[in-house]
Amino acid sequence: MEKEEIILGIDPGTNVMGYSFVKKTGKKIEVLEMDVLKLGNKEEMATRMKTIFDFIIKKIDVFHPDMLALEAPFYYKNVQSMLKLGRVQGICIAAGLSRDIPFTEFPPKRVKQSITGNGNASKEQVMKMLQMMKLIDENPKYLDASDALAVAVCYCTQSNLMETGVNAKITKPKTKTLSWAAFVNEHQNRVIK
Repeated sequence: MEKEEIILGIDPGTNVMGYSFVKKTGKKIEVLEMDVLKLGNKEEMATRMKTIFDFIIKKIDVFHPDMLALEAPFYYKNVQSMLKLGRVQGICIAAGLSRDIPFTEFPPKRVKQSITGNGNASKEQVMKMLQMMKLIDENPKYLDASDALAVAVCYCTQSNLMETGVNAKITKPKTKTLSWAAFVNEHQNRVIK
């Protein structure tokens, strides 16, 4: 029997936070829920943090995830935004840890790379690839939801690689550039079916 694992993926946000729950059975991924928590920007930050914590706890108690996967905050131009996102991430981690759920985080480029093959892909490209993978049917109202799904799927693909030992060895980069089709053919063990 193949191992089942439920993953909570979170795209932290102070106004809109994306979340998703997926069930991974072997290499198969099933979306259980994908949506956003709208927080608004008029409430005090402390009130938003409590709302996030309470929301995550309620969802954890419904889905009982085995892993929490988050997109790591990144610095672009505004340090204050990064600090606020870091607080949201910390609140989500604290909620998970309060229920003994381990967590992992992925930089945005790694999430995009694992879904589209391009670490600089747009949110729209990530969403379209998730549709091509048959994980979602319609365009979500908020791309934060599909970003959260991408984080959960990134965890699934990374854990598949660890199970097969792909990350256990160091490989030297090839000098030639492969097309996407050639890459897929050469790495069948990394393709989710």
